[in-house]
Formats: sequence, C-alpha cells, structure tokens
Amino acid sequence: MLDVILKRFDAPDETRRFTRGRLDVVRLGPLVIGRATYEPGWKWSVDVGPAIGQVLCPVEHVGLVLRGTAVAAFEDGRIVELIAGHLFYIPPVPHDSWVVGDEQYVSLHFLGAEDYATG
Repeated sequence: MLDVILKRFDAPDETRRFTRGRLDVVRLGPLVIGRATYEPGWKWSVDVGPAIGQVLCPVEHVGLVLRGTAVAAFEDGRIVELIAGHLFYIPPVPHDSWVVGDEQYVSLHFLGAEDYATG
C-alpha cells in the first residue's frame, strides 16, 4: 500500500540560504519543490552566483509567482517581468534575475529546485 505524504514549507527538508534570500526545498515522492523567498535588492548574479562559482543561472525553471515582482534577464537582451499570479517557464540558458521594487518576492518552483543554488 502507498502512503500519503503531507509536508509544509514551514518545515522544509532543506533550506539553502544566501544573501538576501533562501530556497526552502520539500521532497514529495519523486518531486522536488522549492519556495524561493528574496528580499528587495536581491540579484542572482550578486547573491547566489559567486558562492557557487557561476556568473549566470543555468537552471531550467517552472514556477508560480506568489508575491512581489522580479525579472529574468537573458544574454540576448530580453528581460521578462515575473509578477504575482504568473506561471513561468525559464529555459536552461544563462540568465540573471533580480527583485523589482520594495516588496519581498516569493515563488514556487516545480522544476529546477533540485539543482538551484548548488555548486
């Protein structure tokens, strides 16, 4: 018989902390789901990348923005705004990201959490 698994982000399996943010990771069977929380002023290339030896994020993401605004910026000059309520797909090409404005940014990551902010 299969067991039901119930978990909460209040008690994650793992928390990856970095300057001005964190990623709480929950494992549910074969899924790894992350909740990213970034403070105003957070920028991937400043607050995450140096600690893992990367200039830009190479991770593929599928997620949902719960609160706040951020952007994903690509090497070809495209900048995509991510706002509360947006479901998003970010391809596995080098990109930067940062919080826009003075509000905390929170998003769920259904793909990419397993490899995010790891060296």
